[in-house]
This record gives sequence, structure tokens and C-alpha cells, in this order.
Amino acid sequence: MAQTQTSSDKVSVLAILQVLGDLLSVGTDRRIHYMISKGGSEALLRVLVDTARTPDPDYDVLLPLLRLLAKVGLRDKKFGQKALDLEALDVTLILARKSLAHSYHLLHYLWVLRVSASSVTTAAMLGINGAMELLFKVITPYSRRHTRTVRAATEVLAALLKSKSNSRRAVNRGYVASLLRLHQDWHSHDTDHTYVTIRRGLLLCLKHIATLRSGREAFLAAQGLETLLGMAQRCLDQESAEPAVSAMLQTLRQGHPRSPLPLLTAKSAYAFPDTSATPEPPHALTEEDFEDNSDEEVDKDSESDPAKEEDDDLETDVDKLSAKPGLDRPEEELAQYQHMCPELSCSFEELQSPLGYDLNLEDTQHANHRHIPTVTFPGQRCFNKDHSSWGPERTNPASASLLRRVKTGRSFKRRPSVNAPPNTQTSSTGTEDPSGNDASGIQAFPEEDAWDREAISCPRIRDFSNSTKPGETAGVMEQLLRAHHKQIPFHDPRVYMAKAQRTRSAVDFEMVAFPDLWGHCPPSCAQPMLERRRGIQRIKILEDVRRLTQPNDIINRVVFSLDEPWTLQDTTPGCLRFFSKFESGNLRKAIQVREFEYDLLTNADVNSSEHQQWFYFRVSGMRAAVPYRFNIINGEKLNSQFNYGMQPTLYSVKEALLGRAGWIRTGDEICYYKNHYCQHTTAAGGTKHYYTLTFSVTFPHSDDDCYLAYHYPYTYTALMTHLDLLEKSVDPQRVYFRQGVLCQTLGGNPCPLVTITAMPETSSPDQLEQFRHRPYQVITARVHPGESNSSWVAKGALEFLVSEDPVARLLRENFVFKIIPMLNPDGVVHGNHRCSLRGEDLNRQWLSPRAHLQPTVYHAKGLLYYLTSIGRRPVVFCDFHGHSQRKNVFLYGCSVKETLWQAGCAVGASGLVEDVSYRTLPRILDKLAPAFTMSSCSFSVEKSRASTARVVVWREMGVARSYTMETSYCGCTQGPYQGLQFGTSELQEMGAMFCLGLLILELKSVSCSHQLLARAAALLNGEEDALDQHLQRCGGGSGGGGRSSSPELDDEPPCLEEIDYSGDSSSDQEASLPELDRQIQECASHREGGEGEEEEEETGQTRATPLS
Repeated sequence: MAQTQTSSDKVSVLAILQVLGDLLSVGTDRRIHYMISKGGSEALLRVLVDTARTPDPDYDVLLPLLRLLAKVGLRDKKFGQKALDLEALDVTLILARKSLAHSYHLLHYLWVLRVSASSVTTAAMLGINGAMELLFKVITPYSRRHTRTVRAATEVLAALLKSKSNSRRAVNRGYVASLLRLHQDWHSHDTDHTYVTIRRGLLLCLKHIATLRSGREAFLAAQGLETLLGMAQRCLDQESAEPAVSAMLQTLRQGHPRSPLPLLTAKSAYAFPDTSATPEPPHALTEEDFEDNSDEEVDKDSESDPAKEEDDDLETDVDKLSAKPGLDRPEEELAQYQHMCPELSCSFEELQSPLGYDLNLEDTQHANHRHIPTVTFPGQRCFNKDHSSWGPERTNPASASLLRRVKTGRSFKRRPSVNAPPNTQTSSTGTEDPSGNDASGIQAFPEEDAWDREAISCPRIRDFSNSTKPGETAGVMEQLLRAHHKQIPFHDPRVYMAKAQRTRSAVDFEMVAFPDLWGHCPPSCAQPMLERRRGIQRIKILEDVRRLTQPNDIINRVVFSLDEPWTLQDTTPGCLRFFSKFESGNLRKAIQVREFEYDLLTNADVNSSEHQQWFYFRVSGMRAAVPYRFNIINGEKLNSQFNYGMQPTLYSVKEALLGRAGWIRTGDEICYYKNHYCQHTTAAGGTKHYYTLTFSVTFPHSDDDCYLAYHYPYTYTALMTHLDLLEKSVDPQRVYFRQGVLCQTLGGNPCPLVTITAMPETSSPDQLEQFRHRPYQVITARVHPGESNSSWVAKGALEFLVSEDPVARLLRENFVFKIIPMLNPDGVVHGNHRCSLRGEDLNRQWLSPRAHLQPTVYHAKGLLYYLTSIGRRPVVFCDFHGHSQRKNVFLYGCSVKETLWQAGCAVGASGLVEDVSYRTLPRILDKLAPAFTMSSCSFSVEKSRASTARVVVWREMGVARSYTMETSYCGCTQGPYQGLQFGTSELQEMGAMFCLGLLILELKSVSCSHQLLARAAALLNGEEDALDQHLQRCGGGSGGGGRSSSPELDDEPPCLEEIDYSGDSSSDQEASLPELDRQIQECASHREGGEGEEEEEETGQTRATPLS
């Protein structure tokens, strides 16, 4: 490079440029980045300035130099500022003006201006110096001449208009109408879509201008919405027009007027008194709130890319990673947790009658004990190894242990029948119910005129309790239960209603949802992920735009609102009726848009204005065989599994009364995309954008009462009912099951703490000693209320641990399980997605919890402190969660070495000695559980996760195997469940598999006693071969080899028709690398003779890579 700067010999300079060009044209970008790090960009820019200042610039040198500068500039994020500092920017602009008559030379200058304009600061300076006026001289109406130069000019202009000052200048000078006219001219003439990239460039110019309020106003005034809407509708199905259609949709969305959500306030409709919180004053939103009117230009290219930001979040301070902080409370306080561990001190006689949070007599005197089965793990269905046929397993469930089922490849589910669509349910009697049982014996439900629909579909707690008192005539629900209710394991509606009376809420719910009361039977077959209809997202966005441009059929009537209670009584004919004021319910507002279309808004978490994701509501008054479209318009996440095959869940009351009680996945035409609603956020100093989840549902019956939910609901009352029935199902002579109370929540609900182990065989000192010295396993779940899948996983673990499965017996005899199945009962009761009643994410409070603010976390941490202080540190701690962005099931763990390695910190990592046993359990689960994948597991410790349960228990209690287990809301991409959505059976199976993994983890450990191995063989009888086989399968090395060797991305890949999910174009430059490189390479290979007169041959089909 130094020789290039100092050499005055043209031949030498050309030779050097040729060598550099050849070196940088092969291999990866590492060479270019190395050259940039050594000052290569500056050296080339100086050569450009020196060459251009000669009286007669030599284009034999300038052209290869400009091509090299463009190639290097694409990779140098500071290239624009360097060009500005070295005066190369002015030189390039001057030479470009002089080359207006020479298209080929101009093309090279435009490439350099393109990469220089990637910095908005440089782009603003170019705008001041008249670059946009120059470009409008180049961008002519439709012509087949010089189209490469026109295309390059549109790309430069689009880059310049990312600058706010340039966009304002474009609005003030009337460029919006000019750009629309230019696009219309190219669009009307380019019928074969040969120059689709030019059209796309013009559209992106309009898109960037429309980021400003004044730009949107100019766009609307020029009839931009109507014009582009018509074009998009005509071109929607033309694949050759794909780049232009995508840009049209982005421009239409950007040009749509911003508006606030149709809510009185973003704060939750529910409130809980919190004296420590500072109330936020309501803010009246206007269009001005949706624009940053400052003149300050923010250089997006100077910001870190997402991967770099992720690495920056990794904790690289070895002292912080390795240090063990002291107690966060006085040591004498730990003594209070002794009463939570009576198994450590009580005598055998005391063990005969476990103490705990028992049902009152009033809860059980009318319970139907047919619903309390003898505990065996639920009957399974088998999966043949050829993955082609599934069928019911005819063996006795008690005789087929979980271990044997794993060995033989048996699993819970059958694949769905190709002849039975998963979203339809037959309404006739005598068909198979969701649990696979024949429903022919089920009495048809009574005539609709004879029953109170409201009393059935959402019964009042008070009415139900009054109707079941001794001596009184049973109410309608009691009659239905006697006539129609089928036995569901570990569920009894009478016990549920008794428990519901004791569940406390800030809003005093008076009703219970029918599905929670009646119960859920898993479907007999798994439902496949929904196949996404091509272009569905674009169709929905165009329909949204049509609302504004063609409002003739828009009703826009509020039919339900928590903020406006009078709308609850809306009985307009033909209008759906909504309701959500029940436990775990979440729907704040419903607006009828068209006859069969409704906009819905979910409620924010209590004492919060955020976390709108979970929904659960009743809808009634529908017609059968009519598709209803629902748009949930206040989503917050940038993307969702609803774009990748996930469906919401539906429960039909009529189907349940016909004997087919259960939640099913439902809905089609599902997509999730950014909408035009915004909220001004004073705290963040910006604007918050919202996203729409849209789906269509065809209901199975007319005038039914159906419930729709984000995922399979699992209420706090359902948990308390389940625990009491589970406790009554076990043999107290063999199973020690204690249901205690960890603490009272802020809302006044007891947080259950379950202890499970085996009763000692005798009261001999040796047996009692073994009983009191069993190691602990600690499991927590549902700290985030919206992650109902974690409760189903915990339910599966609980039922398995008290079952008669030989593996379960062995686990009970060798471990004590402490399980907190719901860490956030209040959030679950109130339909929150993530927070407690104080609006706090409890999984970010583990560092310094306070008893009066975060009682469940404070006492859960205290219990773990206590166990550690008495030398009973848990073998494994695992917190069950749900994941909305990924598929399968996977673990997050903690490792100092892997964190440092991931962050690229070799210093300090080499000398560390670390126990790698944290990888053993995930490797075991990868072999055992069909839904689990090792490739998605991570063991890095992030700064942003320092206050989570996983990291705090690892760091402060020294539990090396401290995990978060994440279960997808959606489904699986591997193994026997590949392409299937998770049902409750798969989720419960995962809980059982996790327990099996704990057993194999212990049997593989070097500290495992011969007595335990012998006991394992004795309990498993003829299945020890299966055990040995699994020990060998799970042995392996310490690597992360799993079922799938391909790495899994942190998030799903973008949809084929993805529409600007991120809301900005900061990554566009990187996407342009291969395309601009291709153009430069083609240009370099052409002979320069006559190049200014050529007609362009490029087509939209082959050259559609975005540059802006």
C-alpha cells in the first residue's frame, strides 16, 4: 500500500492495483479486513485524491482504483468518515458531475458514493453538497439505455435518504411526487420485470422518506398509498416481480399513518396497590410522537452488529464468574426453613401422616373419587422405528416402565391421520373423543333452550358452590357433570370449584372458565405444524392498508372492553361476544372491524404497560363453517413461532358436552407482522412499535361457546386441585408426598412446595439414616405466568415421580425431590405473561430479593441457602420455562470456560480447572427424550442473566448442574416428533424424561454406590439390560454431540416473504456485499470500448439481491 501512495509510475500503480484486486477477489473477507486494519482504506483514498487532482485524470488508473475502493468500502464501516476526512468525498462528487455524459465512468463514481453514504453522517454531508440533485439528473424516466448506471443512482439515493436531513430536503423540494412518477413510469413500461431492481430502488427511496411524519404526509398527499396498493395487488403472484413487491409492501407499511393503540392508557386494566411504585401520568398521543424531529444524525454503521452485541453481553470477568458471594440475609434467618424439610428430622411414626396444605372437608366431601386414579404413568402409544406407523400400545401401562419404552422407541403420540384435518372436529355423537375413547355412550347434551348458556360456559363460583350444598337441588352444572362428564385423571370439577373459591385475585374473579372446570383430555394424535400459505403475510398487510383507503365496509365497533364495562352487554345481532374476566384470562378489548373480522387487544401485566403476549378468552355467538379473522394488534416481540407453524389453541363447550373435552390447535392463515400502531415511551426516549398476530378460525358449531388461548392454559387452581388429588392417589405406606407452603404471595395465595421421596421400608436406624441422607433434587417452574407449557412439563414430572414405574420407585428411594411447581401464582391468576403483581420479572430478582416484595423468590432462595448450609446442596437445580422463539426442548447451563471461550477471551481461561459434569445431563436427555436437542443448549453466562435463578444458584450455592430447561410453545424439528406441534402429552412426557435423566446421571457418576446399582438392578428386574444399554449410549465423550449434528440458529430464519421485521435497514449494507461484488467483477471483465452505449441485459429474476 505504501508503494501505491508513493509510486508515480503508471505501470507500477496499475500492477499494484491488479495484485490487490486479485488478492482481495479470492477467499474470504479476512484479507480485506486485514488490509483495512492496516490503513488500506486511507491509502487507497489518498491515491484517489492525488490521481483526481491531476489536470487530466488517467482513467486507466482511476477505474480499477474506484472498483477496489467500492469493494473495500463495503467492508469498512468507517469508510464514509475516512473519505470525508481525506477530502475524497468532495473529489468523487466533483468527478461524478463531470462524468454525467459518460455513463461507464459515472457508474464507478456512484459505487464509491454508495459505500460512502452507508454512514448517515457522510450521507448528510453529500446531501448538503448537492448529491441528490446530481442523482435526479441520472435517474431518468424509463429507458433501456444506461440502466446499470440508473440502478446504481437509485441505490445511492436510497442510501442518502436514510439521513433525516436528506429526507426533509427531499420533502421540501417535492421529490416525493417525482419519485412516485418515476416509479409509475418504470412500472408501467417494465412489463416483463427486466428492471425490477430499479423499481425497487425507487420504492426504497420513498420508504426512507416516509419514516418522517412530513414524508408520510407528502406520500399520502401524492396518493402514494392508493397507487402502490393497486400495483401490489396486480403483481402479488408474479415471482419475477418479487423484489419490487417486497419493497412496495415495506413502503406501504412505512407510509401508513402512525396511530396509538385504541386504548385509554397502555397501563394494565388491572391494578394492585404498590406503594413503592411511581405512577406514570397518561400521555395523549399524536402523530408528532412517532417521529424524532431532532437534526442529530445517528450513524447506524458505527453500532455493533447483533452478534457483537450478544458477545458483549457475555460476562468476561473471571473474578465475577468464579466468585461466590456471601449470604444476602442474616445467617440466623435460615433456621426458619428447617420446618420445610421435616424429612430430615421426623420419626417414622410422623411420616405415616404427612403434614401440609390439606384440603378442607368442604373441598372433598362431594369430590368424585373416580377422578383419582391409581397412579401409574399414563398409557402410551408406540412409534415404530421406521417412523411410518403409529398405533396404540396394548400392554398394561404399569408393566411397561419408562425406561423400557425409551429403549423400544415407544412414545406418547400417534402421527395424525392424513384423512383427518387437525383443525376440524366432528359434531356428531358416537365419534372418538380426544383421548382416543369411543364417545358413543355419551348422552347428547340437552336442547339449547333448556340450559342457561352463561351458567354453563362460564359458571359463577358462588352459584356452583350454593347448588352443591347437602339437601339442595343440584344446579345446571351439577346436572351436566352427572350426565356428561367423563373421567379425567387427576381432575375433579367439584374439587376444582372448591379450590377456586379460595383463589384470591386483585379483581375478585366471580367466574371460572369452562375448560378449567370441565378438564382437558389430550388429543389421540399429534397435530402437525401449520403449513404456511405463500404470500399470506402480504395479503393481510394489503387488507390492513385497504382499511384506510377503502373504508366503506369498516364497522369499527367496540364489542368488549375491560375499560368500558358497558360494552360487555353488547348483544348486536351477528356480532361475536367476548369475555375474559376469569382466572388466567387475558383479553382487554375487542373491536369489530368487518362482519367476520375483529381487532383484539390483550391486557398488559398488572402494574405494567408491557408484556402483551398471553391471551385466553371466551367467544360466543358464532356461525359454523364461517371463517372469522382475529387480529391481536398489540404484540411486542419482533418475531413469533406463529410465523413458523405454531397455532393457537381452542376449546369448544359443545364438543366437551359431546364427550370430546380438550384443547386442540386451531387456525389458519396465521402470520405475525409489524403494524402501524405505536406508543411514545418517555423512559426509553423513543417510540415503541407493535405487531399483529392474525389468524382465522372456523368454529365447529353455531352458537357455541369456545375458548381461544395462546397455549394450553394451566391455572393456579388447576395446580392446587392436581396436587390434592395426586396426594390422595398415593400409597402413604410407600410414597412420602408432602404438600407444604413455601410462603404466601403478595396477592394472598399460598405458593405450594411439594416434597416427594420414598417411605423407609422399616423403622430401623439404618433405614431412617438412609432416608434422612438422601441427596436433593430441586425443580421450580412457572416463574413467568405466560409459560403455561412449563406447568404441563412439571405436571408430567410430578405424576411420574409418584407413579409405580420402576424408575420412579428407584428415584424416590434414592433422592428427595423438592418441587415448587408455580413460582408466580399471582401472575398466573391474573393472566400476566411475564411479571408479578408489582410488574416485575421475578426471574430477574434472584440476586437481591426482598421478602415483602418478591416473597416466592426470597423464600425459594432461602430454602436453597438452607440446604447448602447443612451440607445438602442439590445435585441438580432446574427451572422449567417456555420459549417463544425456538423449537424443541433444550437446557441453559453455566460454565466459566465456555463463557470465556464464546467471548473470545483466551487469557485467563487456559489455567482454569472446571468440572465439566454440567454437560452430562443434557447429553443424557439428548439420547432419551425425543423432543430434546443438545445442539440448542448453551452454557454461557450473560451479564443480563446475572440475576436469574440459573446463574444465582450456580454462583452463590455452588450447584454446578444449575439449569433452565426451555420448552418450545410450538413443536419439534427432529426425531419422531419432527414437524409436529407439542400437545400436553408430549409436554408431560418431557417432565418424565427429565426425571429419568436424573437417574441415569446418578448411575453414571463416579460416586454412585454399588448398593444403588444393585438396587437399580433389583427394581428393574429384567430391564437392567435396558439400563446398561442407556448407560453406554449416554456415555460418549464430553462434546456436545446430539441427535442432530447441524447447529441450530438462535431464532428461526426469516420467512420467504418477510416484511421488515426489524423496523430498520441497518443490515442492508451487509446483504449487498455479494451483489455489488458481482457488478464490480462483471464491469472489470468487460472491455471498455463502447461501454457507454450498451443496452442492459440484466433481469430482475437473476439480479434481485437488495442493496438498500
